[in-house]
Amino acid sequence: MKPEILFLVGPTAVGKSEIAAKLAQKLRAEIISCDSMQIYRGMEIITSYPAPALRKKVKHHLLGMVSPLAEFDVSRYRREALRKIKAIIKKGKIPLFVGGTGLYLSIVIDGIFKARPADKKIRTRLYKQAEKFGNGHLHARLKKVDPEAAAKIHPHDTRRLIRALEVFTATGKPISLLQKQRRGLDKEYTFKIFCLNMPGQDLEQRIQRRIEKMFKQGLLSEVIRLVKLKLSRTAASAIGIKELKGYLEGAYDLEEAKRLLKRNTRLYAKRQLTWFRKDKRINWVNIEEKEKPGQIAMRIWKELY
Repeated sequence: MKPEILFLVGPTAVGKSEIAAKLAQKLRAEIISCDSMQIYRGMEIITSYPAPALRKKVKHHLLGMVSPLAEFDVSRYRREALRKIKAIIKKGKIPLFVGGTGLYLSIVIDGIFKARPADKKIRTRLYKQAEKFGNGHLHARLKKVDPEAAAKIHPHDTRRLIRALEVFTATGKPISLLQKQRRGLDKEYTFKIFCLNMPGQDLEQRIQRRIEKMFKQGLLSEVIRLVKLKLSRTAASAIGIKELKGYLEGAYDLEEAKRLLKRNTRLYAKRQLTWFRKDKRINWVNIEEKEKPGQIAMRIWKELY
């Protein structure tokens, strides 16, 4: 039989970390982060790292592995993830991917197309155009040259818009066409994807509570330290950087910064769910606000066995 890989995904603040730790203990699994921001060091609060107590109970991988000054792309993530999969299976354990980055989920399972390395000149030019004309301008351009990719990429997703236009500019081929040439993991492994979800009102309340907790943990101090650094574009896009930077620069007060952070986190959660709903391989796990992590983990375990 092929070795098994599991994925536990879902929107921010839905409770993935605690449920995953309970599930990992039942399965004898090790957790691999599937979060595009938690790979950065020194961003523990703003990216909501799993609590230290959870990391003591279950081995976690690909957390805090990169300097926030460095760019990090999906191809490197996939290389690191495949290496961890093999190492965990070799130990007789199950790799359990946990996070909310749909793109990381996709490239681990489905592979990544072979394209030319990033062209810094093209990319810089596109970022300048995004700043000058807005994302709507880039999305309209992509719609003309690659309508299939434009239909899948949200107009607010600057990074993916720019990557798609960069690939087309450099190769003359739509990124959607190149992505169909990918080779996935299905020949080597079996996999199952579970996505956590809850009623929108409950999720919104959790988001609000999480952000208040983040401030109590020292979010503001963490951001003050981070904005003094020359952050990579990817790290600088973490939700919370821009919102608190506005407060630090005197554009608005702290309450407004909190409001913006809560609003933008809610919008991000909606985008995450939109991505996951497009993947028909996903098994949905609808959870109630009062349901405990152990109970949810048990439900998932029963679906597996």
